[in-house]
This record gives sequence, structure tokens and C-alpha cells, in this order.
Amino acid sequence: MPKDSGIGASSKRREDVRFLTGEGNYTDDINVHGQAHVYFLRSDVAHGTINSIGTEAAAGMPGVVRIFTGADFEGVGGIPCGWQVTDRNGEPMQEPAHPILAQGKVRHVGDPIAAVVADTLEQARDAAEAIELDIAELPAVVDMKTAAAEGSTKVHDDLTSNICYDWVLGETDEQVVSDTFANAAHVTTLDLVNNRLVANPMEPRVAVGDYSRGTDEHTLYTTSQNPHVIRLLMCAFVLGLPEHKVRVVAPDVGGGFGTKIFHYAEEAFVTFAAKACNRPVKWTASRSEAFMSDAHGRDHVTTIELALDADNNFIGLRTNTHANMGAYLSTFSSSVPTWLHGTLMAGNYKTPMIQVNVKAMFTNTVPVDAYRGAGRPEATFQLERVIDKAARELGVDPIALRRQNFITEFPYDTPVALTYDTGDYNGTMDKLEAAADIAGFAARRAESEANGKLRGLGVNCYIEACGIAPSNIVGMLGARAGLYDAATVRVNATGSISVMVGAHSHGQGHETAFPQVVAEMIGIDESQVEIVHGDTSKIPFGMGTYGSRSLAVCGSAMVRATEKIINKAKKIAAHLLEASDADIELKDGQFTVAGTDKSVAWGDVTLTAYVPHNFPLEDIEPGLEETAFYDPANFTYPAGAYACEVEVDPETGKVTVERFAAADDFGNIVNPMIVDGQVHGGIGQGIGQALLENCVYDDNGQLLSASYMDYAMPRADDVPFYTVDHSSQTPCTHNPLGVKGCGEAGAIGSPPAVVNAVIDAMQSGGKDVGHIDMPVSPSRVWAAMNG
Repeated sequence: MPKDSGIGASSKRREDVRFLTGEGNYTDDINVHGQAHVYFLRSDVAHGTINSIGTEAAAGMPGVVRIFTGADFEGVGGIPCGWQVTDRNGEPMQEPAHPILAQGKVRHVGDPIAAVVADTLEQARDAAEAIELDIAELPAVVDMKTAAAEGSTKVHDDLTSNICYDWVLGETDEQVVSDTFANAAHVTTLDLVNNRLVANPMEPRVAVGDYSRGTDEHTLYTTSQNPHVIRLLMCAFVLGLPEHKVRVVAPDVGGGFGTKIFHYAEEAFVTFAAKACNRPVKWTASRSEAFMSDAHGRDHVTTIELALDADNNFIGLRTNTHANMGAYLSTFSSSVPTWLHGTLMAGNYKTPMIQVNVKAMFTNTVPVDAYRGAGRPEATFQLERVIDKAARELGVDPIALRRQNFITEFPYDTPVALTYDTGDYNGTMDKLEAAADIAGFAARRAESEANGKLRGLGVNCYIEACGIAPSNIVGMLGARAGLYDAATVRVNATGSISVMVGAHSHGQGHETAFPQVVAEMIGIDESQVEIVHGDTSKIPFGMGTYGSRSLAVCGSAMVRATEKIINKAKKIAAHLLEASDADIELKDGQFTVAGTDKSVAWGDVTLTAYVPHNFPLEDIEPGLEETAFYDPANFTYPAGAYACEVEVDPETGKVTVERFAAADDFGNIVNPMIVDGQVHGGIGQGIGQALLENCVYDDNGQLLSASYMDYAMPRADDVPFYTVDHSSQTPCTHNPLGVKGCGEAGAIGSPPAVVNAVIDAMQSGGKDVGHIDMPVSPSRVWAAMNG
């Protein structure tokens, strides 16, 4: 029977009340008295030398406070990259400067050249239009393989080439790799593209800088997924400010999907400008500005080869990928195609030999960084597409081929640096086959064919690594920050609780799910627990929210802090009950002496902690507040199996997703309803990538998909109702909650399921199509059908 409260209950999201009634407090809702507005003049060419920036006329226009150019930031640090990758020869990656405003050159359309601060946004925009620019346009480098070629135009003149790094993971002995493929009974090869995406969260980015001369303190209000990291990067690497003099506030944030993890130039600019102008400075991105200033996602071009023996066992996997970094290195960009992608190439399968090669390229495009799933969708798409292609070439059932090669014994050390602690991939596939009614597919296909449509079924599996950890290992791999998290649990005198967490909620439901955990541990009502987040002045140092880490990492810190609270409270209760604290039990908000009816309520104990008239002061300090930091011992490994059914109109190439089923193993579940929502949203984004979304540049580096007129987002009628099952649970073995993470699964598992289904539909229509790149648009399908 479903629970009414606590862990496992589908408690309604308490934060939805303010969101649905228009009472949210977003960054753009924040207006500081006396604020000015900034408008960024951005480059309309992809590559060029800045000869001059004429600001004299613009500076004299009405309302203009000050105009900034790159010259104002000489001696100021640039935007840093948070992860250093070492290449196959042991050399550090090439790491170019990333100035706040362009200095000397512009390197992508949208690169900020000047910033006009004025009394109103309209005045700032008018003045920006009056700035006289002299830019000598240079050839743009857009195609990654062209960028890698000898003699290609360089994005950064001070680098040796456009190759950021050439990285290898897994088997490094080329003879072993060659022998594996030479001795294989069958090799399947596939060339594919993981298309570039624009994240498009509901709320565009906003930043407000404020400065107090009286205290020499800066405040930055920003749409960020990790305010403490923004503060750290801005203070330590960009502006050189003391951290205790900088407060970063990320209030309600309308979606992030990864694109709000990173430290952006606009955040550093408004912080700098607020002091320079001696007044608050506000910037709000327009949607079209977001298209050319927010970090993009994906953009990989890959050749993958799968080797099988005579019994169809996987014996080797080799991938060669070109990964686009864009014009500059964004905060986590270097880690996405490497440690977040290459390490997942084993998937759910026991493949003894794997080699992953990634060449990361600089191009004259917007920087590319983590987008929902961050590396794991790219790995899953490669692997699950090549497995499906192999099954067709071998004439075997794609589910049976996967089952035959599943990992079945845990823990399992993969050839690509990870150790999976637990899982049950056959069990998850069993759940999927039932949820998707795969046995009834043949009848549904026949019905579609009777209506002149082709119906296809696509199945795939996925595994992801969440809660990047532990810090000492990721540090050796190049991470420039720890990846622990922290929580402070403060019990008030009347028994209510404030929990200050380092994780940030921007749609995940932390304000609902986190209290469920604390309330169950103590035995009080969830309404007695509030979550405080998003303000560096109120919370312990934390690493924010991304990579499905919140509950597994920050939630574990919260559990540890709550355990400390309970232990201290038991000592107080023992004193009140004249018993040993070892004999005190806590259940349903009552402290009881074991084996007796002597008890004292939670509220009486908390009041005693703050009114210590009857209190063992020689042994225990007054008050009831504890902090814990938690550094995971390993990643967590959610896994699942997805099935998609599509109908293809052979006359037009239009693809319609008719059914979609997802079976996931997320370990223990705190709030099933929130998990359902996370999976639904991820699948919607995955279907968007598979069928609709595509960020495109022309040969001159002009962004052709710079608005919703040219960039197709999924709408309600593009997605079906989903069947979601997460009853297959193998709890994580190394965190106190046994949780694994669920926020990215849908976006990881859905794209290959959709594409596999389209290929299957076309095969049923007699078209032997090996692959169609995403987005699988009507024009691409029609061309393949008539090719």
C-alpha cells in the first residue's frame, strides 16, 4: 500500500504552490534600488580581428553610465575551465584564455565585444547600436575534421593547433586492439553524429550585481545551478575577490538542464561593473541572445566498431570521436567527452576490450558543455545504435543479443575505469517487456500497415554514472574542485527544523523530497522541515546540482547531519528520563527507554536543548545544530531499458511516436511521483533531440538556428503518454539512502530507442537503412526511403 508520508511517499511538491500561483521569486524579479542596465554588443561575425572600437559617440548618449570594452579587463582573469584533461601522451590539454569581453579577436557569433551600462535597457541598447566597430573578418572554422587538418585556420593564434586534446581510455596497446578485431567473427561499423543542441530552459539567464562601499561587499544574484562554485571561480580565478566579501544568490531558477552550471562572463561582468559604476547593474538575456551565449550541448561525430565472436558475444569495442569544444573552454566542457563519456562505453555489457579515443576541437562556434546527461547520452547513443545494427546484420533478436551480453555479476570492473557496484539488467528488461507489451507489437504493426503506415519498435538499454566521486580520484583525473557536498541541520527550540543544503533546486523538488528523509528519520511531520538553498550566505559550502547528484551526495550529507542531531538528542532525552543514552530509542517523534513505557516527546527534548534548565551542561553544549560533509566512495549507477514504437508515413517521412515505455533502476525511491516527473521530462527532451532539435551553423560560422523560428522544440502533440516503471530496484551499496539518481535517465535512454524504432519501421517497409542521423526529420526519412 502506498505510504502517506516519509521515504517512498508521493508527497505533492510543496514548491509548486508558489510556482503555479505566480509567487515564485526569480532573478529577473529582483530589482535593486538605483540599478542600471547592461546591454552586451555581441559579434555578428564568427571570426575576426578587432581593429578598433569607437565608443565616443555612444558614451555621450542619454542615460549612458559607462561603456566597457576588453581593455577595461586587462589584468583581470578570464573565465576558467574546471577540469584539466591530460592527453594520450601525458601532456595537459591546450587551454586558451577566455576574456570577459573580447580582446584582440572575436571567435564566435555572440562573442561579447562591449558592454553598455545605462539607466534603462532601451538607452543601453540604443547606445550599443552607436558603437563603431572595425573588425577584419577572418575565415571561420566550423567543421571539426577541417579544424583538425594541418594548416587549418586557428581559432586561437597562440595555440599549436585547434586540437584541445587527443585522449585515449581503455586498451592502449594498438596490437591488442587490432588483433581483437582481426580475430572477430563479425564486426559492425557505424558512423554517426550526436547533434548539437540548445538547452532552452524556461527562464533565460539573468545576473544582477550589487556592491556596498560601506562594507566592501559584493552580491551577485544569478540563475545558477551551483552558487558556491560560481563564487569560488569568480573570486579565485577571475576577479580576485576575497570569498567572505562575496555573496552569490540563486533564487528560484526556471530550469537549467546543465546550461546554468557554468560560470559565465556576464556574471563576472555585473559583479565588476557594480563596483566600477558605484551602482547595481542588471542583465537579462533575451531568448535570441541565449541561443548565442548559453553553452550548447552534445556535438560529437563518431565512428564506432563492435567486434563479436562466432557465438555473438561482444569481444571488443573501438570508438573514435571528434568532440566540439566551441571557441572557448566552458566550466566542465573538457570532462564531458572524456571522463563523463568514455567511462560509460562499456554500457550494460561485459565487453573485455574497449578503446575510446576522443579528439576535442576548437571551432568558431558557441562553447559546448554539459547538457542533461552530459556524456552519458553520447555514449549510450553510440553503443545502443551499433548493437542494434549488429543484431540486424546477424539476423538475431536485438533484445536477445543484449541479454546474452549483459553483466550479471557485481561488483563489476569495466575496462574503462569504473566499478559498477550493483544492478540487475535482466530484471529491468523483464519489467520493460511487460510494460511495453512487446508481445503485442506484431498485432499493432499489422494494424498500422492496414492504415498505410510503417510501424517500428526500438529497444535499448542504458547505464549512467551519477554523483561524480570520490574527490581524491577525480582530482587525479583533472577535476579542479572537490565533488563532495554538505548540509547543516538546525533544530529550532519548538522542534521544527531548517536544513541548509549545498545542492540547488531548479525543478528537482528538493523542498519536498529532502524533508521526507529528515521527517522519517525523526518521526515528525514533513511540514516541520524546511529546506534552505541557493544563497552562499545561508548555506554551508556545496557543489550545486547537476549529474543527478543531489540526493545521492547532498542527501547523504543531510542524513549524516541528522544522525548527529539524533545522537545528541538521545543524550538529552536520556538525561530527562534518567537512563543511559544507549537505551534510548527514537520512533514516531518519541524518545523511549527500551523495554519500558517511559518516554519524552521530540519537542520537549528540543526545547530543553535551548532552555537548558535541566541539562547536563558539563557533558553537552546547549543548542541542536550539526553539519556534515559527504564525499562519496564511488559513482552511483542507475540503469534501465526503454522501448519506443513509432509510425512512419512512407509518403511524407513523418515520424509519430505512438508508445513509449521506460523501466529504470534508480535504487531506493524517496518520492515516486517526483521520479515519474523527472523521467517524463527527460524522455521529452530525448525525443526532441531524436526527431526535432538541431543547432546548425553555416560554413561562415553563422548560426542558422538562432530562434524558435528555426529550432524546433517538442510540443505536447509530439510526445505520447509514457509508461514508466521503476519497481526494479537494486539499492546503491555505498550511500546511506541506497539511492542512485534519476534526473537524466530519460534524456539518456530515449534517443537511441526512437532512432532504433525508425530504422525498424523502415526495415519493415523493405528499406535496408543502416542509420539516419538525428534529428530523424521527415526530410531525412523521406530521402532514405527514396534513396
